[in-house]
Amino acid sequence: MTVYYTKEHEWIRVEGDSATVGITDHAQGQLGDVVFVEVPEAGRQVSKGGEAAVVESVKAASDVYAPVSGEVTEGNQALVDDPSLVNSDAEGEGWFFKLRLSDSSELQGLMGADDYKAYLDTL
Repeated sequence: MTVYYTKEHEWIRVEGDSATVGITDHAQGQLGDVVFVEVPEAGRQVSKGGEAAVVESVKAASDVYAPVSGEVTEGNQALVDDPSLVNSDAEGEGWFFKLRLSDSSELQGLMGADDYKAYLDTL
């Protein structure tokens, strides 16, 4: 299992050709208290960099982008029912969706944990 990060503050945990996607702890901290989440339906095709989900907080609404292209296999219904999971466990139970990768080479442009931490230091 490998975890990658985007400059838009999404994380993607990859296991074989399947992956789980969410927003980083840094992103949820910037958003504040999350009050609404919209996750994609199973079967939806998403493209790398394309809008895949929506997260709204008391401060702002933001899109969650797909770090890679693929077919959504599951949206996190628990997150829809309890959006505060994003705040309490952004990189665990607060995941947004799972997908089947259509092109694993797209992972090459993403950051590992150390690179992401270095990127945060530049913000």
